[in-house]
Amino acid sequence: MRKEQMSGQHRTGRNTAAMIDAAASSFEAAHYQGIMALYAIPKTGRSVQLPVTGKTVVDFVRCSYLGLDNHPAIIEGATKTVRDSGALHWSCARTRLNFSVLGDLEAELSSLFDAQVVTFTTVLAANMSALPLLASGHMTSGRKPVMVFDRLAHATLAHHKAVVAEETTVETIAHNDLDALEALCKSHHQVAYICDGVYSMGGHAPLEALRSLQDKYGLFLYVDDAHGISIEGRHGAGFARSALGPLGERTIVAASLGKGFGASGGMLMLGTARQELLFRRFAIAYAFSASLNTAAIGAALASAAIHRTAELAQRQQSLRNNLVLLDALLPTDQASSILPIRTVPIGDELLAVAAARQLLAQGFYTSAIFFPTVARGEAGIRICLTSDHSQQQIRDLVAAVNGIIDEIRTPIL
Repeated sequence: MRKEQMSGQHRTGRNTAAMIDAAASSFEAAHYQGIMALYAIPKTGRSVQLPVTGKTVVDFVRCSYLGLDNHPAIIEGATKTVRDSGALHWSCARTRLNFSVLGDLEAELSSLFDAQVVTFTTVLAANMSALPLLASGHMTSGRKPVMVFDRLAHATLAHHKAVVAEETTVETIAHNDLDALEALCKSHHQVAYICDGVYSMGGHAPLEALRSLQDKYGLFLYVDDAHGISIEGRHGAGFARSALGPLGERTIVAASLGKGFGASGGMLMLGTARQELLFRRFAIAYAFSASLNTAAIGAALASAAIHRTAELAQRQQSLRNNLVLLDALLPTDQASSILPIRTVPIGDELLAVAAARQLLAQGFYTSAIFFPTVARGEAGIRICLTSDHSQQQIRDLVAAVNGIIDEIRTPIL
């Protein structure tokens, strides 16, 4: 029998049909307005060309926060590794055969981030592999933990609640609700908390407080830091890894090899050799799927090399400088944060879509965010800032955003 629980008003089950019915009109409007599913040709910096119109726009959508996705060394690393390997992809489960260069990459990432690193094709695949293993109790001394999800945990985490509920009890608590989490720690022998390090709509987990709960109750922390990797810390260890210190037996950090890292794929940072062995034998996406292709491997090796140079710190500082400018010109709830995501609230879903369409017409591609990405009635515009954006591009974007917001808020007489 499924051990599926509810905490307050937050359901752990899924209702895909209801979600589609509620969100369909917003998606229809976004596609009709031409702001979703765009195809583009990359240009220099953060510019892309839209082939249908031929127009070049400044992109504030991509999550390559350090601008590494266009880096010549990373492009060369990808192409060279494909040539040297003589193949792009091996259609083989990783428990059978691996590219030797993949072993080189995992060893380098393990050294770079002071962890036992296992790579996956995506962060979704990493999370899909990890959460059932965590629920099984094999990482918590044989005792199945209560799996507690933050209500705003990314879809690539929350999607697995139903599978996890087949193994153990699942709870969902309000965003960053430490009181609720501590109450569960007091009432259960073993608890695992699943959250984002950096949330995709802005904000972050209270990592110091979570570490305190871990010290007090033996809380297991599973932190998806896809948006936090590279932008902070020594060798770009990331927002979560830098704050949490030694991983040990009770912490796992998932991270992206795309986004700030500038390559492709996902990874898990594990604290023990025993955990690594468990994943290499029983993780779903490891045992029953293929590895990163050689282009992704070569790109990641090149990025890892950059992460050991002074260039990384320079790019991190450029990102911080750009954030200071943006926050001075466009106050948001995320102002003064070192994290590179800002959201401009609008409220109405169709108005958010219209605002994104007007910004695109003025040469700026931003994300209209609406349900189910955010709660109904809390739609807005998301801005992803990078070290590669020029200060003039930021000033021009803010001028355009402010003009549109003023228009939205001006009453019609």
